[in-house]
Amino acid sequence: MDTTAPTRPVIRLKPKGPAQLVRFGAPWVFTDNLVMDRRSRALAPGTLVELQDDQRNPLALCGFNPNSKIGIRVLGRDMDAEINQAWFAEKLSRALVLRNDLFDAPFYRLIHAEGDGLPGVIIDRFGDVAVIQPNAAWADLLLAELAAALAEVTGVAHIYANTSGRARKLEGLEGESRWLLGGHDKPVPVPMNDATYLADISGGQKTGLFYDQRPNHAFAARLARGRDVLDVFSHVGGFGLAALAGGAKSALAVDASAGALALAEGGAAASGHAETFGTRRGDAFEIMTSLAEEGASYGLVVCDPPAFAPAKPALEAGLRAYERVARLGAGLVAPGGYLVLCSCSHAADLAKFRAACLRGLGKAGRGGRILHEGAAGPDHPVHPHLAESSYLKAIFLALE
Repeated sequence: MDTTAPTRPVIRLKPKGPAQLVRFGAPWVFTDNLVMDRRSRALAPGTLVELQDDQRNPLALCGFNPNSKIGIRVLGRDMDAEINQAWFAEKLSRALVLRNDLFDAPFYRLIHAEGDGLPGVIIDRFGDVAVIQPNAAWADLLLAELAAALAEVTGVAHIYANTSGRARKLEGLEGESRWLLGGHDKPVPVPMNDATYLADISGGQKTGLFYDQRPNHAFAARLARGRDVLDVFSHVGGFGLAALAGGAKSALAVDASAGALALAEGGAAASGHAETFGTRRGDAFEIMTSLAEEGASYGLVVCDPPAFAPAKPALEAGLRAYERVARLGAGLVAPGGYLVLCSCSHAADLAKFRAACLRGLGKAGRGGRILHEGAAGPDHPVHPHLAESSYLKAIFLALE
């Protein structure tokens, strides 16, 4: 496709639109701040446009989607930039330098969307395998150029495009997940925090593994030494495998997915902890209730659920769910033990999440102290003008 045309369609802000915010670095403009006339609405999702203020002053080169609540995603200030393989390669090279400074091995999130200058794009790297999530229309249109640049810059032999997920549905995007380069039909071993995890690239959740919890896994592993650990909503072993690597006596992983638990068991075997690792499949709330009825208790309980409040309409219900998780989790912590509560909900900020967790502790009749509050790892850089890019919360509590 031709991305080098000298004249691009113009999208204009409404009077009193957020022009100053865009000038200061805001990466999004919501559609209700744009002049959406017949011409604008006729543009194909993903069209590259020039954003102007209401006085016709150029602001930024952007990807435009008339079908999304986020109508504008800012790509840069150079209106004449050619968005091609070379442009992507420059962005990827910059991201790679940062990851090489942070990590000794090529297992990390390489591109964290707006935080790395590629709005709506996620790329996770697993050695010579990479997974792209093109969650914005502009990136979906230019996926071939992005994949070619990724292979050029990193040298990966296998690239998978994961086109599932809520973010793409909100953009009105469709398309089947597929291999863009090579192909890898076995789980990929991923070394992290002295444990080995197995990432199912094409059949797992999202990209196959969650790198964002890496520093929180490490902090929890320090608390796990010599203790029995309960890892609820464990996915492929998450906190449990890190805890065993850190010296835990045992770890029990709880998840609704049989596939995820099978990968967790494989990771435990690869890490040399098969005999001290167990799994229990089912609804996490029901299993926590059953464990309490059985009189079970653990020195460390970790609850890392999916996003209960992914957007504002779900906030109140999500906070009630987090409160319930905290209440049930606290009831399973042995005296003097630790409780870790996590949230990846964009709509629930740290203050709201903390308040919900503390209500749950109160209803469980447990008191304690907050030891630490964690966030995503440094391979998930936060865009300074986008609160949504700082989404992960982890609260570490010492219970009485």
